[in-house]
Amino acid sequence: MITNTHSVGVARDAVIAWRVKSGPPDSTGFWWSLPVVAETWDGFLNDVNGFHVKEKHVFEALGSARGGLVSEGNVGGGTGMVCHEFKGGIGTSSRKLSVEQGAYTVGVLVQCNYGLRPQLRVAGVPVGVEIPDERTRSDDDPEAGSIIIVVATDAPLLPHQMKRLARRASLGLARNGSVSGNGSGDIFIAFSTANAAAAEDRTVPLMMLPNGRMNSLFEGTVQATEEAVVNALVAAETMTGVDDRRVIALPHDRLREVLSKYNRLAK
Repeated sequence: MITNTHSVGVARDAVIAWRVKSGPPDSTGFWWSLPVVAETWDGFLNDVNGFHVKEKHVFEALGSARGGLVSEGNVGGGTGMVCHEFKGGIGTSSRKLSVEQGAYTVGVLVQCNYGLRPQLRVAGVPVGVEIPDERTRSDDDPEAGSIIIVVATDAPLLPHQMKRLARRASLGLARNGSVSGNGSGDIFIAFSTANAAAAEDRTVPLMMLPNGRMNSLFEGTVQATEEAVVNALVAAETMTGVDDRRVIALPHDRLREVLSKYNRLAK
């Protein structure tokens, strides 16, 4: 995921170059070179016309990718994000289904960069209204921004089912107050690690979870999306960017006070 439009072309070409350099071609004898590079605009904090993202940065990011815990907040493409006029960034969350539901996992990663302050809700509480300090916009500004959401699961779903799963991310956003305004560039993408043999150049059997058993995955996607945005806000730190523009982080003490006021803070 990239932070601004100027960097997308550089990143796309660098991803292709990294793929060619890092491994052999596929079974057809060619390198499939159509990577997905998504972007959100970080021009309030970042010098977007400085063309600072170079091929070496993309190589470094791809080469250092590891499993395990994901860094959150002001990291990677999330460095310049602003979410509900607080400092945004990268956030993650996941849900594990019960054995009766298939024991599948659904995980969500967000790069959140959207929303006005008064719209922000956490656990149903109007946190943005309760914490109006140091806003970056005025009440007259329209809602505009963008967010990238990646939904991953090990459930055996076919492409049309993955589209259904990806759409549920919007419901998680709505629970945090997003209205996906006219200027928003909301990008949702979903994939499954099941049916890996489908990429082979031969006829293979596929598994498919019946549509009637997808409700628990839908619920997990909605919950994980909502939580991933909150995790990004909680992990992010106050930042001063280009032209001394400053965006404050969501203050943890104030958040606890507000949640306690509305009886939403766990004991």
